[in-house]
Amino acid sequence: MQIHLMVVCCCCCWMVRLREEVKKMEHGDGEAVIIGGMVLDIHATPSMLANPGTTTPGKVYYVQGGVARNVAECMSKLGAKPYMISALGFDMAGNLLLNQWKSAGLSIEGILKDKDIETPVVCNIFDVNGEVAAGVASVEALEKYLTPDWIFRFKNTLLSAPVLMVDANLSHPSLEAACKMAIDMACPVWFEPVSVTKSRRISSIVEYVTFASPNEDELIAMANALSGSDEFHPLKESQKKNISVLSLFQMLKPAIWVLLEKGIKVVLVTFGSNGVFLCNKGWPRQFKMPAEKTNQCGFRGQLFKTVMQKCPPSRYSGFSELDRSSHLFAVHFPSLPASVVRLTGAGDCLVGGTLTSICAGLDIMQSVSVGIAVAKAVVEVEANVPSTFSLSAITGAKVLFPQSML
Repeated sequence: MQIHLMVVCCCCCWMVRLREEVKKMEHGDGEAVIIGGMVLDIHATPSMLANPGTTTPGKVYYVQGGVARNVAECMSKLGAKPYMISALGFDMAGNLLLNQWKSAGLSIEGILKDKDIETPVVCNIFDVNGEVAAGVASVEALEKYLTPDWIFRFKNTLLSAPVLMVDANLSHPSLEAACKMAIDMACPVWFEPVSVTKSRRISSIVEYVTFASPNEDELIAMANALSGSDEFHPLKESQKKNISVLSLFQMLKPAIWVLLEKGIKVVLVTFGSNGVFLCNKGWPRQFKMPAEKTNQCGFRGQLFKTVMQKCPPSRYSGFSELDRSSHLFAVHFPSLPASVVRLTGAGDCLVGGTLTSICAGLDIMQSVSVGIAVAKAVVEVEANVPSTFSLSAITGAKVLFPQSML
């Protein structure tokens, strides 16, 4: 009896260790954890000016979407293996999204699947210029099913993760649970605002956030939510015309400062064709992942080596001077010229490219440069994420020297 019991115990221990090793292989060291929405996007683009009250000829596409999913897929196309935590139903949309994820060789362990879940779907109607004219989002399932209990099941994935990215599709309790879990594991948090309305959810988790990537309107909403007032207002279109990048920054600087004062270390503000502002209190060179949490396998290793050769840290040494009055560091990265087909995936792939680079061991300035080049690639295709990325196209893109805003 004792011998049999000993054999059973040894077998159980061996099976546990085997499962742990398999998980490590599926989600290795230096891989980001991404929590948020997997969404089926329906893109409707008219071929002429649309008239109210009637249909208009054009094209309708089914596109895999969702901010968190887009970021994770972008990272996978750059050689990473992000660990996705999300929720899908067994409906047509859910099956399409899940099958694509499996075909990419990515882990589906963190994706909750249930017959009662209505897979999130967003329908966007574009104008003839590729800008969103109107849209309807049905994403309630994310708040209902991406619960703290489900997220806590995957706490151990953060042990070796260089960063956790959460998108604001999560409920307040789930956002807070995910962020606290990351802090317990000494894992920095990247907050992706998703939309103006959902960006305000930053108020319950700001103390845990290291990185945030709002666009201009989300920045204003976040600043108002964090300051408990409505003193900040979006810029009017008339204000944006013929305005210099420096003037634009000065107008938004008070809102940026609110986020930094509340504890966010790095604020990456996107402005579409006007590029990106990288802001923090101090010199951002310190925002580089520890070597033991980076991963330079495959494509990422090639990316790291090429960027270090073409864009070494010394390239940015001229930006060591700070604003002595506020200790605010800010630089502008211009966008790259592109033949625009669709703009919806640009911000997500900017984040995906930046995160992949950070996880490969590049510093934040180098990583944003890569993100800018990756964003250029996505606006030139119909999908939210290109089918492939070219190393030469990314590292050969002429990402200009960023301009100091101080």
